[in-house]
Amino acid sequence: MDMAKVLLGRIVGAALAAGLLLPLAGCTDGGDPDGEARSGAAVIAPGKPGEKARTISPEQAAKELPDNTPNAADRAYVRRMTEHHGQALAMSALAPDRAASDGVKRLAERITAAQRPEIGAMARWAARYPAPTPDADGHDHAAMPGMATEQQLKELTGASGAAFDRLFLALMTVHHEGALKMAGEALAAGNNVAVEEMATEVVATQTTEIHRMRAMG
Repeated sequence: MDMAKVLLGRIVGAALAAGLLLPLAGCTDGGDPDGEARSGAAVIAPGKPGEKARTISPEQAAKELPDNTPNAADRAYVRRMTEHHGQALAMSALAPDRAASDGVKRLAERITAAQRPEIGAMARWAARYPAPTPDADGHDHAAMPGMATEQQLKELTGASGAAFDRLFLALMTVHHEGALKMAGEALAAGNNVAVEEMATEVVATQTTEIHRMRAMG
């Protein structure tokens, strides 16, 4: 994504939503280097790295808004990550009764606290941007990176104490690494700003948790 255009889109979107634009009253030639929007409301458009910001009219700003239409990569990320998070919640729900370590129990609580709201956000996004056709994005859930197998989940469910702690940390570390891969793919190929923000949050949160789990293992 062109970050200058993304930033412009966020600025203009927020301004339009609030019914406000940045007024530049009494502009002079020195205060309006591009010679645009010399009177009335105007928008400061950030430049690309190394370039100056521009002062443009609201109409021009609207025309320069980046295309925010979700593409296949965005839809696939939301659909797949929703299921991916669902498995993490199911694994974390086992910790209170089976884990021996208070650290593992707290980790499971943090995972639940972070990923449950993210599932809600993705559900709202999916409702706002329904797929053109029910099968538009295909069904490749089994190929999602980091997902525990049925056998691994069975072993985790049957474990307790220190054995549970070790298996939980091992499986959840791999699970998080898979989430990072999926988020990276969305950031590289997606087009929707909201999905970009969700993927960026996953990268930040789960990278920190991977480091914590490796230290605990």
